[in-house]
Amino acid sequence: MNRMWAIVERELRKFFRSPTLMLVSMVFPLVQLIVLGNAFGGKIKNARLGVVDLDGGTQAVKIHEALAAVHSNARTFYSVPYDNDKQAMEDVRRGKLDGAIIIPPQYSRRVYEENHPRIALIVDNTDNFMSSTLESLMTELTTALNTPDIEPRIIQSIVLDTVELYPYIEYMKYLLPGSIVLAMFVSVMIGGGMLYIDDKARGVHEGYLVTPITKFELVAGLNFAGTVKAVLSGVVITLLGALLSGLGTPFQPQNIIYILLLIVVTSLAFNTMMFLLMVRVEDPLVPRAIFGILNTLLFFPSGSIYPIKAFPAWLRGIAYINPFTYAVHGFKAILLKDAGFVAIGADLLYLGIAAIVMITIATALFKRTL
Repeated sequence: MNRMWAIVERELRKFFRSPTLMLVSMVFPLVQLIVLGNAFGGKIKNARLGVVDLDGGTQAVKIHEALAAVHSNARTFYSVPYDNDKQAMEDVRRGKLDGAIIIPPQYSRRVYEENHPRIALIVDNTDNFMSSTLESLMTELTTALNTPDIEPRIIQSIVLDTVELYPYIEYMKYLLPGSIVLAMFVSVMIGGGMLYIDDKARGVHEGYLVTPITKFELVAGLNFAGTVKAVLSGVVITLLGALLSGLGTPFQPQNIIYILLLIVVTSLAFNTMMFLLMVRVEDPLVPRAIFGILNTLLFFPSGSIYPIKAFPAWLRGIAYINPFTYAVHGFKAILLKDAGFVAIGADLLYLGIAAIVMITIATALFKRTL
């Protein structure tokens, strides 16, 4: 019993000597509760809805007034005027818009003539949460427009036609981009952050310090080594996930280049981020303790499971600076939408700039001493 209690005492002493580890172990349940509690089940807010008015008549004005009323009260979406239906459809495809309303020519005349007036709703059905919300709300608006102040003998009805840009997307396919990004993050966490701290603890790191290698060369070498591991993980998960979900877009020659580019830049951004977090850490237990916090704080608010527009303002702020968000958006654009390089250009730019900034800061903070 004395030997057993000696082991217990040693472990407790080691635990209490690391205030950071204690703090993380207490904060993790709170972070998970707050983030997960706000990241799921929220209502869509401030979605971008393009409005193409090809009619300009009095009945079209009523639609504009109804859309403005939604923006003023529920704030589910705000209107973005367009004069070209093809451009609006292309912007929905590229992710600049969350949906678009097309008011066709002669719409007002058809309403007055009671000649089957129609408006069209264009939705990006790769995101079932957003598309179902917009479709439900627009159905309610058309129902309200069909209800006259004075009941006429013959009731004219406005019909909403929903145009889906893509075939039906199963939820497994919808989750694939997030799964790829998460797999690369886990690879970076285990093969990068944890391994770096373990090497420091074992004395392996000391061998680097007695060589004439510069700080940047050492930091860049460690990050590139971790990037290679994450790239392999991303490629394997992409192939396996595409085969399991029945997704064919990753095997198109042009998309292969885009996917590899996304995987490389995402892996580099994740590695530099992890190295920046671990550059001054000495305790090998710290990266293991914060793994759950980072996973919750980065993965769930990224839009991989639920639309960012449904988050509260403070959580949307985290999502907009989160590298996960741009990686998930990029993979969705290629894997689910087949949208081409234009749709992922901004994502690649953000991830690339983030990697450069983080490796620069990490190099400045790196200590070339024991």
